Amino acid sequence: MSLITVKNLYKEYDDNVVLENLSLSINEGEFCTLVGPSGCGKSTFLKMILGQESPSRGLFLFDGKPFPTEPSIERGIVFQRYSVFEHLNVLENVMLGIELGESKFFGKLFGAKRKKAENSAMEMLDAVGLKSSAYKYPSELSGGMQQRLSIAQSLVKKPKVLLLDEPFGALDPGISADMHTLLLELWKKNNVTVIMVTHDLHEGFYLGTRLLVFDKVRHDPQAPDAYGARITYDIPVGETSSTVYRKIDKSIKEE
Repeated sequence: MSLITVKNLYKEYDDNVVLENLSLSINEGEFCTLVGPSGCGKSTFLKMILGQESPSRGLFLFDGKPFPTEPSIERGIVFQRYSVFEHLNVLENVMLGIELGESKFFGKLFGAKRKKAENSAMEMLDAVGLKSSAYKYPSELSGGMQQRLSIAQSLVKKPKVLLLDEPFGALDPGISADMHTLLLELWKKNNVTVIMVTHDLHEGFYLGTRLLVFDKVRHDPQAPDAYGARITYDIPVGETSSTVYRKIDKSIKEE
């Protein structure tokens, strides 16, 4: 079933066309990776799905309905920089999303509701390997552990879509490999649709079930902002070949 439907979508800022004529359908449970040259609109597209940006024109549907114009619990996000609250410990960081959702006025739960929220947060921390660090503060965690915490924050409310904006770009290769394993485990366990922006083509092929390549196919030297990026490749990863990989890699590097 199609969860996200995009047809003839454009994103423009005055005379600057960022995205032009995008059309695609993303089904529930897919793991889509977005690659392409820097500045070709990948993160802008992600922000549109999150609700931070709106399309200039075109059809943009979420679960068959117009996309919500603001972020919601149905869409979780993890950025490259760790979106954690330094004044809260690890457990409190994960509980915060539950508390804000259930107690919008006070932002705090009490009694049995708080205990239930604590149990849910602990289960998520256990899933990302942070249960033993529940009472530590973010400053006491390594970069990889902080990113695990960010993922736990995003998944604890059980979103339909998990959005990832180059989440492992600041991590060492060894830590990134561990995070890849964790992410794939969480994706399968939580049955969530994942859409991930990455600058690493190898990472995109390894993690995704589907690779989307964003690139500008039209250029005007006299008006560099007149044309936007499109999806130039839409590839089921299981059907890719080394030839396709090298062709995409070459086109990205040439940019």
